[in-house]
Amino acid sequence: MAAVQGLLKILPLAVVMVAGPQIISAILLATGKNARKTSFVYVAGAILAATLGTTICYFVTKALHSATSSGSGGSVSPLDYALVALLLVLVVRVFLKRNETNPPKWMGELQTAAPKFAFRLGFLLFFLMPTDVITMITVGGYLSAREIPLWNAILFLLVTALFIGSPLIVLLLMGKKAERLLPKMRDWMNSNSWIVSEVVIVFFLAMELNTILSG
Repeated sequence: MAAVQGLLKILPLAVVMVAGPQIISAILLATGKNARKTSFVYVAGAILAATLGTTICYFVTKALHSATSSGSGGSVSPLDYALVALLLVLVVRVFLKRNETNPPKWMGELQTAAPKFAFRLGFLLFFLMPTDVITMITVGGYLSAREIPLWNAILFLLVTALFIGSPLIVLLLMGKKAERLLPKMRDWMNSNSWIVSEVVIVFFLAMELNTILSG
């Protein structure tokens, strides 16, 4: 039961994984040339990166947790404090980046992107984006600190895939009608994704603080 509750707590962080250039890129690919193929490989690259990154973070934080918690009888480990610090950094970063609505120059190439470029972009955005790196450390650290097996992260990765693949799903379900809906999705996400991310991060931060205070 504790593992299930822990898993449910990290699921909202999937929103943070896709908010920003990640979902905007997915929408642009879904409205561009060869949209279905480039969108699919973009999602594949993104999930490969998220899976690899979360796995690495899990085992690294597990090793750190074992090293720092040895000889300590308390239920709260230094890793819990580290997660709080990372979440605070994430809150500040998302807030400072809230007004950066001008897309990078490379986004102008997405509607004519080749599948190889789309795959590489999906992988690099999710593996190197600071917000995603912090989120994967948080997820991996949260699971390892509570001795929840890594396979429990599968649902988190599936939800992430669902979110980042939502433009492709809209395209497959709606066909030509998606050409009107997807730009609206892009504009809304461009303006409001930071708010959604902040709500999720603060929610998770509050749970971590509660864990520390009650431990």
